[in-house]
Amino acid sequence: MNKFDLLSLGEIMLRLSPSINERLTRSNSFEKKVGGAELNVLSGVSQLGLKTGIISKVPSNDIGEYAKNAIRFVGVSDDFLLFDHDKDARLGIYFYENGAYPRKPRICYDRTNTSIQKISEQEFPISMYTQTTCFHTTGITLALCDHTKLCAIEMMKKFKAAGAIISFDVNFRSNLWSGPQAEHCINEILPLVDIFFCSDSTARLTFNKTGSTQEILKSFSDQYNISIVAATNRIVHSPKIHSFTSIIYEKKSDSCFQEEPYKHIEVVDRIGSGDAYISGVLYGLLNYNMDPTKALEYGNATAALKNTIPGDLQSLNKSEIDQIIATHKHQDLNLEMIR
Repeated sequence: MNKFDLLSLGEIMLRLSPSINERLTRSNSFEKKVGGAELNVLSGVSQLGLKTGIISKVPSNDIGEYAKNAIRFVGVSDDFLLFDHDKDARLGIYFYENGAYPRKPRICYDRTNTSIQKISEQEFPISMYTQTTCFHTTGITLALCDHTKLCAIEMMKKFKAAGAIISFDVNFRSNLWSGPQAEHCINEILPLVDIFFCSDSTARLTFNKTGSTQEILKSFSDQYNISIVAATNRIVHSPKIHSFTSIIYEKKSDSCFQEEPYKHIEVVDRIGSGDAYISGVLYGLLNYNMDPTKALEYGNATAALKNTIPGDLQSLNKSEIDQIIATHKHQDLNLEMIR
C-alpha cells in the first residue's frame, strides 16, 4: 500500500493582499497568505480525506518556516520539502488586488530567481517514486525555468515508470511563456499523462484545437491516449457573481459527463478555485475507482465552495462537500452523460 495518494511538484508562493477592495497602488498594509497551484490542489485532496505531500523548495528562513507551517496546517506532508540555505534564497511573491465591477481583479508577480528555480530531481530519494498512487504537476512548473522544467519532466517519467497515475494541468500563464512555447513543451510530455486538465480557451488558442468542447477533449484523448480529460466552464457575471460547471471526457466509455452549473456563486475570492476543481476531480477519481461521475460532482462542488473562501488554500471537509452535492442534485438538476 502506498504511503501517499497524491504527490505534487510545484512552487509555494507568498500572497500579499491589501484590505478588501483597496488598491495595490495606494495600500500601506498587506495581509500575507500561502498558496501556489500545486499546493492548492493538495490542500483540497488532503481535507477531503486522502494522503498528500508537496515536492518543493523554500528558503531556510522565517518566511520558509511560515510556508512550512501553512502546508502542515492543511494536512499536507512536508516529507519532500527542501530548504534552500543560500544567502539569496527567496520565496516567490504575488500581490493580489480584489475586483469590484467594473474594476477587474489584478495580480502583480515577483517570482524571479526563487528557491524553487534551483530544484533538481537528484535531490530526492529514489524511494519517493514508489510511494504514491498519483503524481500531479502543472504548466506553471514547466514554464518557470529550465531547472523546474527538467525536474518536472524527469519526475513524470520516473513516477510513470513506477506505476503512478500522472495528472497534469496546463494552467497557462502568458507572463511565463508564449503559446507556441507552451504547446511545444506540453506536447512532448502528454504521452506520459493519464489525467489532463485544459480549459476550452487554452485548447483553442495554445493548441489550435477546433470544434465543440466535447470534441476537443476527445481529440486530446485520442491523440495522446489520455484516460481522463477535463475542462471547466466559468461564466463571470461580475467580479462578485460567477456560475461554474465543467465537462469530463472518459476514454474507456468514449463519453462526456456534464452537470448543470452552480449558478450565481457569491465570490469572495476566486484565486485557487480552478485548483480546487482539480482537487475535487482527483479525489473523485482516486477515491472512487476512477469514476468520472464522482470526479465531476466533487470537482464542481469543491470549486464552487472555494470561490466563497478567502485566500488560495481551501477550507473544507468531506461532509460539507457531500451536503453541497446533495443540495445541488435536490434542485432537480439532472446529471447527464453526453454520448
